[in-house]
Amino acid sequence: MTTLSVIIPTFNEVTTLEKTLKALGNRHETLIVDGGSTDGTESTIHGRCSFIQHPTKGRAAQMNCGAALAQGDVFLFLHADTLIPKATIDNLLTSLDSNPEMLGGACYRFFDSRSPFLRATCHLANIRSKYFGIFLGDQGMFVRRETFQLLNGFDPTLPYGEDLDFSIRMNRIGKTIAVKPPVLSSARRFENRGIIRQTMSDLHLARQILRRHR
Repeated sequence: MTTLSVIIPTFNEVTTLEKTLKALGNRHETLIVDGGSTDGTESTIHGRCSFIQHPTKGRAAQMNCGAALAQGDVFLFLHADTLIPKATIDNLLTSLDSNPEMLGGACYRFFDSRSPFLRATCHLANIRSKYFGIFLGDQGMFVRRETFQLLNGFDPTLPYGEDLDFSIRMNRIGKTIAVKPPVLSSARRFENRGIIRQTMSDLHLARQILRRHR
């Protein structure tokens, strides 16, 4: 039976991590890789998972660190503010068990927001995931251990966009899959910066990453 390791990079996530871990449950190995939080993030885990203090902040490096220590056959990289249903984890493991040619993938995603604009962007993102196999980190990306190692993990030289970069590289060497039910990801970065402004910033970053792969 395929085993799963959940890897969660954190930095000052005391207000979000508790809900994420509660939704996740304790059925699978979970590693929190922290980038130097000063808000008491560690106090929220209550011994439910491993807490690893990484020497520097950087999501790619933190996730690579977690993967190096994880014991599972499959790595699930989950943002600290993303809630994943237990049924989604069951479906992704079943999909990988049933389809050995599948290298990994991600979950469908919706935001915890009533914004019609954000709902529309989520529908478009879900179409992108289903038909093009291109994913973002807040979707809960997962990958087989051997594939992650083959791709040398996330690119730590990228301050942002490491998720999209990894997704493109994984998709180029084999098949990927998008699974349901969708995860629920926080819309706080859109609310804090402004929905349109943050969306335009995301699109600009995506263009930069895509340009690397032409």
